[in-house]
Amino acid sequence: MRLLVFICIIIPSCIGKNIFRRIIDIFAKDIKDMCKKVDGIMNINDLIGEATEYDKKLALEERKPKSWCKSVSAFANTLGGALIFGISDEDEIVGLENPGSNAEKISEIIKSRLNPIPEFNLRFHKTEDEKVLIILDIYKGEETPYYYSADGNLEAYVRVGNESVKATPTELKRLVLRGKNTSYDSQNSTYKVEDYAYSQLRARYKKWTGNSFDEKDLVSFGLVNEEGYLTNAGALLADDSPVRCSRLFCTRWNGLNKSSGAVDALDDAEYSGSVISLIEYGEAFIKRNAKMMWKKTPNSRIEMPDYVERSYHEALINALAHRDYLVNGSEVHIDIYDDRMEIYSPGGMPDGSLIQERDPLLVPSTRRNPVLADVFNRLGYMERKGSGFEKIITGYEFQANYSEEKKPSFRSDRYQFTVVMPNLNYGIENIDISDVNSDVNLRSQIKDAINENPRVTQRELVRKLNVSFRQIQQNMAEMVRLGEITRIGPNRSGHWEVLK
Repeated sequence: MRLLVFICIIIPSCIGKNIFRRIIDIFAKDIKDMCKKVDGIMNINDLIGEATEYDKKLALEERKPKSWCKSVSAFANTLGGALIFGISDEDEIVGLENPGSNAEKISEIIKSRLNPIPEFNLRFHKTEDEKVLIILDIYKGEETPYYYSADGNLEAYVRVGNESVKATPTELKRLVLRGKNTSYDSQNSTYKVEDYAYSQLRARYKKWTGNSFDEKDLVSFGLVNEEGYLTNAGALLADDSPVRCSRLFCTRWNGLNKSSGAVDALDDAEYSGSVISLIEYGEAFIKRNAKMMWKKTPNSRIEMPDYVERSYHEALINALAHRDYLVNGSEVHIDIYDDRMEIYSPGGMPDGSLIQERDPLLVPSTRRNPVLADVFNRLGYMERKGSGFEKIITGYEFQANYSEEKKPSFRSDRYQFTVVMPNLNYGIENIDISDVNSDVNLRSQIKDAINENPRVTQRELVRKLNVSFRQIQQNMAEMVRLGEITRIGPNRSGHWEVLK
């Protein structure tokens, strides 16, 4: 009980509620996984509902072990999962005729065909109508890659969505690095430190911290090794970065796609150099290709940008910090269309999942390039708590002309990750402000309601104050901009606070 009190009261006050919430989410999942391992009997329908975490087989195929061993390899190489023997492709529970013998054969085949041998657990599941299934749990491995061996050939597989697919050469390199408990950006390069300058890194560090960047900091930051060679992170941060694929391509397209009119592109640019300069160049390109609309109110004016600076800043930082630099021949892209902006980066989710199938606000922070991410944190570009998705979304929600249709979205596959941010002003021809009640009285009522209940929602304010939802949205957005109120924590569990 004392431990529970410590977890629920002391820890949140020390680390912040957002981080605590993510710890609880991860902790709860670990407990759930632990229960799965301990409890041999579980609800089979619950497992079947997790399509990315299981595969099913009607029967054990002894003569074609690759048909199911590739899933063993894929689960061990990604996040783990389960193979269920005795279920048809149509999810009909058929059962096994000789489960005891099948279990022995499964164990024997895994030990002879998988290299190294992954951690696994075999258990039986008996249904209400006395049908017996075998559930093979495969746990996420630390000695990647886990190969399937057949006829002298070694093949590694990874999990992409609900499929087990053969790892590409790039994915194989990534698995080798993970098996060595290292990352691309921490690897040593062939470049000598005396051949490169770091003026942009020094300037940003001085601006953010007020301190000078010393030569010894290059080593302590993980950018140079003791022999004077740059790590890959050091090469990415050098003024004239020698990493060829570390470039930024920016295009303002004419229309809604890449071939909408006689003139395909209205503006385009290609940038190279330090990733710090790529951030600055990318944001400058967006600003010169985005408009700022505004409208007068009785007491001030409401600014209505095409795109939210906080959101695209976070998306660009994430694209450069978390992209897969093992992918050659592909760069980070900023594509601006009439109705949206897309920021693309090479490499999918580090864990192999598809972001469009997950709640982005609940995705835990995973750093593909931990050294680069740490430097970005020291320079004030990003935080350690992994709140990038939340910042992108909430940045939009506080805008006066935001609607649910304008919510940023994310998509990924095994090769790429893309953030899609709608143009908030697209489709707005005439701005009607007749229903915008911006007088002091309404804002005073909003403040009173927040003081009374900090967790009050905008929908509740609509009913309480008898005004339109648009009035509440626009006035609260303006109050946030003017520093009268602020939002603490995420949308679902956060609260409002009146600033004095």
